[in-house]
Order: sequence, then C-alpha cells, then structure tokens
Amino acid sequence: MATAYGRESSTRHHRLPAALRAPFEARIWREFGYLLLSLPLAVVFFSLAISFTAAGVGLAVTFLGIPILAGALAMCRGFGALERTRARALLHLDIATPARIRPKQSGLMAWMGAVLKSGTSWRHLLYAVLHMPWAVFAFCVSLVFWSFGWFFATYPLWFWVFPLYGGTGGIQLYGDGTHNVYLDSPFELAMTSLAGLLLMLVTPWIVRGLTGVDRLLVSGLLGPSRLEGRVVELESDRGVVVDTAAADLRRIERDLHDGAQARLVALAMDLGLAKEKLREDPQAAARMVDEAHGEVKTALQELRDLARGIHPAVLTDRGLDAALSAVASRCTVPVRVEVDLPVRPAAAIEGIAYFTVSELLQNISKHARASRASVDVWRRDNRLMLQVTDDGRGGATVSGGSGLAGLTERLDAVDGILVVDSPMGGPTMVTAELPWRA
Repeated sequence: MATAYGRESSTRHHRLPAALRAPFEARIWREFGYLLLSLPLAVVFFSLAISFTAAGVGLAVTFLGIPILAGALAMCRGFGALERTRARALLHLDIATPARIRPKQSGLMAWMGAVLKSGTSWRHLLYAVLHMPWAVFAFCVSLVFWSFGWFFATYPLWFWVFPLYGGTGGIQLYGDGTHNVYLDSPFELAMTSLAGLLLMLVTPWIVRGLTGVDRLLVSGLLGPSRLEGRVVELESDRGVVVDTAAADLRRIERDLHDGAQARLVALAMDLGLAKEKLREDPQAAARMVDEAHGEVKTALQELRDLARGIHPAVLTDRGLDAALSAVASRCTVPVRVEVDLPVRPAAAIEGIAYFTVSELLQNISKHARASRASVDVWRRDNRLMLQVTDDGRGGATVSGGSGLAGLTERLDAVDGILVVDSPMGGPTMVTAELPWRA
C-alpha cells in the first residue's frame, strides 16, 4: 500500500514542469551549497598559492626559491584533489585524477624537478588564481538571487515583524518625512510574493549556469591533460589488442588441437591399420582407406574454416564485397549484402570489418530467430560504416561477457564505435564505425 502510494506521489511529482520542480530539487541545493563553499576555499587557496609562488619566484636567484616554488605547486595539486572531491560530491562531476609525479631518479632534487616540469602542476596553480575572482562573483550573484527570491516569496508571512510607523508595518519603499510608502496592503503583499516566486523560479537556472562555469574550470584545469588522457587510452587499447590477440591464438590452438589435429592423428592410425590389413584382407583395407579419405575431407574443411576465420584468401584477393558475400551465403537466413566503397580500406581495417560482420551474422544464425538480414557497408567522411540488421526477436546487449562486448572492445582498440539498437521483439540494428585508412 505504502509502496504503491509512493510510486503514485513520485509520478505526480515528475509530472510537474521542470521550472516548477527546480527550486525544490536536491540538485539545486547541492549546487548552491557548492557556490557558497567556493568563496572561503577560493580565498584560502588563492592567498596561499600567490604567497608561496611569489616567494619562490622572488627567491629563485637563491637555492631557497626552487624548493619553495616546488612546494607551492605540490600544495596546489593538493588543493586540486580537494576540489575534485567537492565537485564529485556536490556537482556529481567525476574527474579522473591526473597521473602522480614520478621522477626518473630518486631523491628530493629529482622530485622537485619533476614537479616544476609537470604541466599538470602549473594548471593547478592557474586554477587557484582564476577561481578566486570567479568564486567571488558566483557567490554574490547566487546568494543575492537566492536570498531575495525566498525573501519576497515568503514576505506575506513575516512582513508584520517590521516596526509600525504611523499605524503601518512592512518594508518602507520611500520616505521623505512627509510621505511614506510601505508594502503593507493585500495587493502589494501579493505582488511582492509573486515577484519573489518568479525570482525563485529563475534562480535555479542562474545557479546552474554559474556551476557550469565551475565544471569547465575543474574539468579543464584539474583533470588529466588531453595528451595524458590519450596516452592512458592508448595503453588501455594496447592491452585490449594484446588480450584479443592472445585469445585468438588460444582459440586457434584449441581448434587445431581438438579438431584437425585429432582427425589427422586418427587418420594416421587408420592408414597404419589399413596398411597392415592390405595383404590379409584387401576389402577391409579398402573400406578403411575409404573412411580415411572421408576424414581427410573433413579435416581439410575444418582447416579451411579456421583459415577463413583468421583472414580468408577471398578478402585479400577480392576485398570486402566478395568476402562478406561469402560469409552471408553461409548464414542460416537470407542476407542482403551491399558494399559501396570507392576504394579498399587498409588491410587491418578491412580485416576488423570482416571479423565484425562475421561475428554479427553468426549471432544472427545462433540467437536472433530471424527470417532475413542485411549488411550495408559504406564510407562517410573519414569513417568506414558497417550496419547489420535483422528482423529477429531482439534483446541483444553489449553487457559484460557477451560476444558484442568483445566486439566493442576490439573496435575501441582502433578508435571504433559499436552501437546496438535492439528492443525486445526486434528488429535489431547494429552499427559499427571504423576509422578510414586507405
């Protein structure tokens, strides 16, 4: 009963327009608290950063200036850690922590040199300097709008606290000794409250805009640099490529060991037995040779399938159109293939595109329960586009452990993208983007 009521109340709450909900949502109170807290922290950060940096620069002609300046930059990095934590808690802005200072050699001098050479440290100092004037402005603007909005909106509830003057109470708008104007009539109370309500409705969007600037400052100056982020991304992609290559090697080894290799061993044994029976029982030997011939054909087919899964010859010789048509012909449902490429992409990109379509068509054969499918390949600007659709039952997902998750990682390793649109009941549309390299 209570649960149903809670859902009903929540539904009514979310039916309210966003402009009416905004002053009472938790987000606006968190953002307003962030702006209020920014001023005292910014003043402390600015004062310490400027003082120590100026001392370090002023004493740079002596040995004392270097450690002071390095200490100032390290202190600013500490300020940045606090600001990232505050932004994560109040703004729900998750900024990655920059790489730690790692001097190439041990010792205090090496550490100071690494701190002074770090662009991240200087960006933290720049944040401490730039954030202070912005924090003052944002504090004043948000506090004025917030205070006056609630002040006037609730004015009819407390206007009587003002002292009476000539039998009149309320805020005095004008007075020259002979004529006084007070906000005390019902109409004036209503208009004042209405003005306060309008101000209350506007204030959340002003606060949101102010915190938007803070988001830019924090993400732009306190997070990892683009180069550093790119290095981390490339390291991660390299790990994915290495893991994928290792998994492919294990798959090939397993297929060879459990498939063709086992058949060839059995074939060798059968041929040995046939050789022994050749003189004693030629007919039995002939039957054994005939069975061995069938095993040879099966082993050859398995080897062809294995080679085709690695990099088929038709892909190398004739390109994606012919290779994908061959894959489509082996699918359990009719597949329409359309490839519109002015020239062939690079061999590596072509191989990944072939593998991606092969995996998607294999998923359709095994899981989709579709009656037809289509494959479209084209170039758009500097991207190679792949789109595989089917009319199956849908429900495909890239959650961990699925084949689509592996495809996503493989494409991500070369700056590719995999997008899955597969509602329950179908149809399913999987779109892949790869960088175009001719």
